[in-house]
Amino acid sequence: MPDNLPIIDPLPYLPASSLLPHIPSLSSTELQARREETAQKIHKACRDIGFFYLKVDSYLSKEEMKEVLELGREFFHRPDGEKESIGLEKSDGVRGYQKLHQNITKGKADHHEGLDLYALSPYSPSEQSSQKVRPLEGPNQWPSQPEMFKPKLERWIEKMKILGWAVMHAMADGLGMKEQEWGELGGMVQDSFWVMRVIGYPPLPNGADGISCGEHKDYGCLTLLHADPIPSSLQVLSRSNEWIDADPIEGCIIVNIGEMWEIWTGGMYPSTLHRVVHRSPTYRVSIPFFYEPNFDAQVKLLKAAERKAEGEGRKVEDRGEVVYGDFLLGKVSGNFKY
Repeated sequence: MPDNLPIIDPLPYLPASSLLPHIPSLSSTELQARREETAQKIHKACRDIGFFYLKVDSYLSKEEMKEVLELGREFFHRPDGEKESIGLEKSDGVRGYQKLHQNITKGKADHHEGLDLYALSPYSPSEQSSQKVRPLEGPNQWPSQPEMFKPKLERWIEKMKILGWAVMHAMADGLGMKEQEWGELGGMVQDSFWVMRVIGYPPLPNGADGISCGEHKDYGCLTLLHADPIPSSLQVLSRSNEWIDADPIEGCIIVNIGEMWEIWTGGMYPSTLHRVVHRSPTYRVSIPFFYEPNFDAQVKLLKAAERKAEGEGRKVEDRGEVVYGDFLLGKVSGNFKY
């Protein structure tokens, strides 16, 4: 683990009903103290790095963390024809299975295969197109095998949504948001237009042109990444412009912040470049869950971020306003080759 990627416990922000049975509840005094500690750690990590580990062993059992990865591995080892029967072109061009090298980052083919799932279509019935299905308008395509893939991954999605909300709340407290301000920010993510990818990484061949997943920033709020315990694959660009490994830690997931937080904080919370270079002989599976704003959320500089930056003697830059759905559509349109 890189020394500058902290491990943060979100337990004080998780609803008691979501915790594993053996986790005792906190008293109100202890809860408040733990929340303040967690919020400050998250603020520092978001401000200084943009990546951190989230300790989730009070929320996710070892069995369910292992199970979702194994289901992904089993799917990717199904016959090609079976996987391609739920290819992107069978839905809306962005939901479904991508075969090896179909995903594109910065103009280069990535050496992985994947399955992309999104929140339900953001368009109201009156907006539904009678012509060609638009990106994000179609249905998700779930594999029929393995049989438990859909129910187990749907359960994972629900748990990631709860976790994403908890981290957003901690970030709001870390910025010193007033209750009304958190209510407004929370309202922008309560109908999160989430995305989940299940990704399979075969080993990179020697001399490969391109890498497993090219360097990029994520688009939205938060990425909650669960991956096989294989070292030296995920790499993060440090502030000193060096690629450092962000290796998995048992009982933790990896979190990084997306470009919407750069806008909300005027650059105080940077969205960090990262990539995957997977040369291990072991087939690697990862499941990033992207906890995003509502599709119609209007994202702009937060007053709380301005106050926090001023209190720390920092400057922020007003980067204007974007509608998240428009921003997302502009990104996904060039992600694949057909």
